[in-house]
Amino acid sequence: METQGLLFSRSNSGLEAGCDEAGRGCLAGPVVAAAVILKHPIEGLNDSKKISVSQREQMKLKIEREALSYAVAFVSPRRIDEINILNASIEAMHVALDGLSVSPEHILVDGNRFKPYPNRSHECIVRGDGLYQSIAAASILAKTYRDQYMVQMDLEFPMYGWKKNMGYPTKKHEQALLEYGISIHHRASFGIVKSLLQKTLFEP
Repeated sequence: METQGLLFSRSNSGLEAGCDEAGRGCLAGPVVAAAVILKHPIEGLNDSKKISVSQREQMKLKIEREALSYAVAFVSPRRIDEINILNASIEAMHVALDGLSVSPEHILVDGNRFKPYPNRSHECIVRGDGLYQSIAAASILAKTYRDQYMVQMDLEFPMYGWKKNMGYPTKKHEQALLEYGISIHHRASFGIVKSLLQKTLFEP
């Protein structure tokens, strides 16, 4: 079945859970993943990157209201530094799958890397959030929950501009790091944050 250009399911047998994450390329904040099982097609559902902020917020509420089951999971910056961002992203997806109230028979994962989830088959689909509704729904939940978190963190650390850049490495964010230093929410293994930490460690 196809709606708004996105397929409802990969196959017509069994319950499918779509998985996606948000925040892989950020300098600060958690990586967030969502898992979603839909019970019917949702009109207007699309990849989170292809709709506006207000549309994402409206669609988030619709997904939460109409999905058969959904769950969202956060993996902290410290954990990201410990196991790397790829493993942290996959861990977040597994935790989200653990949180589903209904057990899926098959898992659709956005991207090309995943580790098997116990006793369930899975498929990795590059740009899957633009192909399948369950993955698109997961992309919207992961993005909106992460953005909400970063906006809250901005209240504590307004100098980094997180309510606008959401932790991504914008020029303003990097300038703030040079001026104010590193917060507890920054990822020590990423980009300029790693460089600044190394500079501090090796300065006489």
